[in-house]
Amino acid sequence: MSESVIDLQERDGIARLTVNRPKALNALNDAVLAALDEVLDSLEANAGLRAVLLTGAGDKAFIAGADITRMREQTPREAQEFARRALATIKRLEHLPVPVVALVNGFCLGGGCELALACDWAVASDNAVFGQPEVQLGIIPGFGGTQRLPRRVGPAMALELITTGRKIDANEALRIGLVNRVMPQAELDAYAEELADQLAASAPQAVGTAKRALYDGMDQDMDSALALETSLFALCFAGDEQAEGMAAFVEKRRARF
Repeated sequence: MSESVIDLQERDGIARLTVNRPKALNALNDAVLAALDEVLDSLEANAGLRAVLLTGAGDKAFIAGADITRMREQTPREAQEFARRALATIKRLEHLPVPVVALVNGFCLGGGCELALACDWAVASDNAVFGQPEVQLGIIPGFGGTQRLPRRVGPAMALELITTGRKIDANEALRIGLVNRVMPQAELDAYAEELADQLAASAPQAVGTAKRALYDGMDQDMDSALALETSLFALCFAGDEQAEGMAAFVEKRRARF
């Protein structure tokens, strides 16, 4: 793993990933995707993982998009292979059995917005700017934007943003449901620490089960989804977390997960 491209820090089961190309506004390229794949190897094997926080280095950009200088000369076949590699890596992040949260500061455009959409939710600083401006380059989103964006904000809003390439600020992103909350830029790091503490205090197997129930259930009809929830709810009673959590509640103490 190249620490100059992806920085990984871990504390109490919380992994913080920082895309570290601030001079290039953290643009995605082959090196970033390869480094992220290596980090994901480590995270997928980490039995103590509780959550992942994803951000970009510097104060100007989360990720300003894919590296256009890299894409400019691609043939259709090369572009397809690049998109397939990016999608495979992004799907690995999306399918981690723990919450994955994007901490968005500055530009979050194109492939950067698509990477944020693959996270379970996003928190933005008040200087964040979101958009899928690919049509202004003569292409369409290729890292999942045409599929994940409508699932997050609805098809009409997604189609408007994708076909106009319009950029939106953090407050509009909050209004349409693209992000969960907005805060002053200076408070984002402190919030990240607070969120890490909250996630570290939650029962990890229960959190993973809740994530599975939510996403798997969304692909089913309501009756099937409710049956899935009931089965997973019952499964929680077969583990140690339920016994510890309920004992702590009765004994009026903090649970030790």
